[in-house]
Amino acid sequence: MYSREEIVSRINGLYVIIDSNLAAGKDEIELSRQVLEGGTSVIQLRDKSQDMNKLLEKAIRIRDLCEKYGAIFIVNDYPDIALGSEAHGVHVGQQDMPVEAVRRIIKPDQMIGKSNALVKEAIDSEQNGVDYLAVGAIFPTNTKQNTRPAGLETLKEVRTISTLPLVAIGGINIGNIKSVIEAGADAVCVASAVIGQNNPEAAARRLVEEFSFKRY
Repeated sequence: MYSREEIVSRINGLYVIIDSNLAAGKDEIELSRQVLEGGTSVIQLRDKSQDMNKLLEKAIRIRDLCEKYGAIFIVNDYPDIALGSEAHGVHVGQQDMPVEAVRRIIKPDQMIGKSNALVKEAIDSEQNGVDYLAVGAIFPTNTKQNTRPAGLETLKEVRTISTLPLVAIGGINIGNIKSVIEAGADAVCVASAVIGQNNPEAAARRLVEEFSFKRY
């Protein structure tokens, strides 16, 4: 297991959500392997089915794949599953368990990321001890219900006030990813733009290639 600092430092590049609903019957383990072959740096498992036994088994298998490919594995919403699967971290939203409560459940070397739509939310998240900030929705998206618009300007502003790894999310695809990277995102989080495509590996690879333009 990496140290938390090492894990946090690797939040960059393409960040893919393996969503059980968007997978539309595809094998999620094989889907994970394909996007990792395409160069994905971070995988987040999002599954709201509530079958905790199956979710834990799935998380462990995807975690093992991520370890094999040198990628980071994150569980959405469930710190207990993150703990049990030895994931690298857990991701929560504004309406999920508070960061301080999550921190009491997971191990010290596991990280926490949090979604933010407003600059104030990002500031509060950082003050509460998150390890990375997700900002979105950058563009309109149908992937997840009840998202709030953030836009590129919010992303740019958060970049100016925080040195934490910055993950952009929401409606990002091959046509607009470059503008998101230029706005300051360290990582770009996608779901349908990769796992909803006929060839997820190729779709991931095309997005990863855009990071060759990233500023240094």
